[in-house]
Amino acid sequence: MLRSRLVPVALLVLCGAVVGAQQQPATKPLSPPGATQAQVLGRWVKGDRPSFAVGQERYVDGKWLEITYGRPSLPGRDIFGSGANYGKALLDLPLGDWGTPPVWRAGANVSTRLNTEATLAIGGKEIPPGEYSLFIDVRGPKDWTLIVSSWAAQPRMDTKDKTALWGAYAYTPDKDVARVPMKIDSLPFSVEQLTWAFLDMTTDGGRMALSWAKTMASVDFKAQSN
Repeated sequence: MLRSRLVPVALLVLCGAVVGAQQQPATKPLSPPGATQAQVLGRWVKGDRPSFAVGQERYVDGKWLEITYGRPSLPGRDIFGSGANYGKALLDLPLGDWGTPPVWRAGANVSTRLNTEATLAIGGKEIPPGEYSLFIDVRGPKDWTLIVSSWAAQPRMDTKDKTALWGAYAYTPDKDVARVPMKIDSLPFSVEQLTWAFLDMTTDGGRMALSWAKTMASVDFKAQSN
């Protein structure tokens, strides 16, 4: 009899635990992944059948540009600092043999990545089609340098992998493809999550811009046919 009474009680406890687990809110990442895309070098055309896009046209022969990155949040933090400490908080903590990264990963987690189907001209440098890592060397409130690097990115941290980077750990400049001074603007509002975007786009160019807190840093680029 005792056993028959314990079984229903155990089932009730188990069911309660399952329901409780289902009711727990999902944990959201502090730095969720983000992406921004644009197309260049294409043209809008009207076909025999209207498109569902605005203007009922189709964009053809375009080349895709994409930046993928982690989006750290701001809430109440002084992320840039001031004086001699300006930009220091952006660098990750020392980690084993990797030490302290010399540059900022310009995002969070996996290295920020630029993927381009078109040849890009940035700061007088030619960037062939392909995938690159983006870093920023932050020296002062008006002294930021965008680094386009051919370093590959580690999808997960692996301190033994010497062929790719996690964030900016173990970064060296020998794989730099371009280093370009960035234009720094103060925003009249505060951006909560770090945001990369393509701005002022034309058929063959525009700006790549990073915004966070009340700062926006950007570089101009032109796209060329391959």
